[in-house]
Amino acid sequence: MKNFKNYDADKYADAEKFQKIEDGIYKTRNPYDASRECYVTSLTFEMEPESFGEEDGCPQYISQVPFEDLLDKYRLVVADFYDELNNESEVTCYQEFMSDDIEDIRQLRQIIGKRFYARVLDSGNSEYEEYEIVIE
Repeated sequence: MKNFKNYDADKYADAEKFQKIEDGIYKTRNPYDASRECYVTSLTFEMEPESFGEEDGCPQYISQVPFEDLLDKYRLVVADFYDELNNESEVTCYQEFMSDDIEDIRQLRQIIGKRFYARVLDSGNSEYEEYEIVIE
């Protein structure tokens, strides 16, 4: 995954639903539990079909490796998949990320302008490919 950029979704203009906390970070109701508040940010990025785990990746199918690793590393869940945007896009993936902790969102946003990918490790075990996550 590469070319991470901020995505300022149109829905963030709705001040009744989204309170801007800082650049690219908003406070809102948790879409999975409306009784709780959470923090969200939206990013765009590109899949790298030549990279391990991303061979079939595209905006309509974001591969689990390394996407799930990104979610795990920053303790996030996806709040909005932006289905319409992803269905219309050939290269750019759109995702809204959510956490109860603003620090998780701040940490994620440090990936803007970077690359996040899985590198295969030579483990000698042919049954399972082991990998590590690289951020550069």
